[in-house]
Amino acid sequence: MSAAESLADRAAASPILTVQGVSKKFGGVTAVQDVSLEVPRGAIVSVIGPNGAGKTSLLNMVSGFYRPDTGVIALEGDAITTLRPSQIAARGIARTFQNIALFSGLTVLDNLMLGRHVHMRAGVLSSALYWGPARKEEIAHRERCEEIIEFLKLQDLRKQQTGALSYGLRKRVELGRALALEPKVLLLDEPMGGMNQDEKEDMARHVLDVNIERGVTVVLIEHDMGVVMDISDRVFVLDRGRRIGGGTPEEVQRTPAVIQAYLGTSKGGGQT
Repeated sequence: MSAAESLADRAAASPILTVQGVSKKFGGVTAVQDVSLEVPRGAIVSVIGPNGAGKTSLLNMVSGFYRPDTGVIALEGDAITTLRPSQIAARGIARTFQNIALFSGLTVLDNLMLGRHVHMRAGVLSSALYWGPARKEEIAHRERCEEIIEFLKLQDLRKQQTGALSYGLRKRVELGRALALEPKVLLLDEPMGGMNQDEKEDMARHVLDVNIERGVTVVLIEHDMGVVMDISDRVFVLDRGRRIGGGTPEEVQRTPAVIQAYLGTSKGGGQT
């Protein structure tokens, strides 16, 4: 997909991910209630809402960490509702987490290599002895990881332990590890949370590059409304577990229920 294609063109593409009537309860608390949405192929879709609106629970169901009580989730028309997280990752859905989930004692390269696990095919014996197919496979996987490191401008840090990196760089490494799965759909849970303004701008550029240059569909949870409205093709709004709005950024900003529940009276955005 070329950078010349407009946001409207990408937003009008056929859906790659479909969520239909999904609900999830934890005891007597309803986290998500009868939520439906479609994610167009090649788009950047943001899911917004106040704290406790059910955003992360929704992503957890899409990625298989939670199983919905009701409803169907489909990737490219095939139901993935009952699959395990590893099976969903193998189908082409990768995610990052609100709290960074890297191995701090490993290098940047090693963390990205771990992201290749769903593509590794060598047997246990050949891997242990590091010969034949296992050696060829590791070289190929390492080359893919090096390409991602270059793409995210992490070349000088490839041998650094991730625990020694700044917060913003660790977030970028986590993005790289998700990209190492070669996803069709990338789920980002507050990728800019806790960052300063410069770090947010860098991450926003990387998200756009992932979408435009690598053709990856992105589903984004983010509280910074300036970022959401600048980079999203579609925005869906949750409040108390229910979907209360959806459409282009411009349409969402004009929806009375959204203004009342989340955006307030300000025009420009900001953070919650």
